[in-house]
Amino acid sequence: MQWRNSERRFGLVALSLHWLIAAFFLVMLAIGVTMTRLPLTDPWTFPLYQLHKSIGATIFLLVCARVAWRAANAPPPLPAALKPYERALALATHWGLYAALLLMPLTGWMIVSASPLGIPTVLYGLVPLPHIGFVADHPQKAAIETAASWTHWTIAIVASGFVALHIAAALWHHFVRRDDVLTRMLPSRDLFRERNGT
Repeated sequence: MQWRNSERRFGLVALSLHWLIAAFFLVMLAIGVTMTRLPLTDPWTFPLYQLHKSIGATIFLLVCARVAWRAANAPPPLPAALKPYERALALATHWGLYAALLLMPLTGWMIVSASPLGIPTVLYGLVPLPHIGFVADHPQKAAIETAASWTHWTIAIVASGFVALHIAAALWHHFVRRDDVLTRMLPSRDLFRERNGT
């Protein structure tokens, strides 16, 4: 079966969500590493924590949108030459990354809710995000905070590994296999012409 070029590429919505999530993840990772190395008295600590939480919430919403869009819109087919285990690995990496990007903000929210500091979260300085009630009021919330913090960092490391694997696979497909796995997720003039109906 021959596929048209437009059918072998991701659409504008999927492409935009993919690159937005990637950019936000890298920024959030950099902020997370930086803010945890600063003393609490540093004037940058509080703003960085708030920005980190804001970006985390944004990633959660974007990933929800990405998963919903993918469920309703089948992705372009993988190259026919891929072996079954390669297809399984690609699928596992994608859904593992989605899961990690959903669980990271949720565990972060648990950390904030269980924190004895009780600092409110205001996303981008505009939208208040309430604490999780049953976590904030739990008598063992110190243990919850410890477990959530460990889980949060573990997932961040796992997600970073998935991202590295994802990038390595895309480059391997492009430079070694010389197929269209990478280029189908890159912007193209045809994509915007199709969007504009020209």
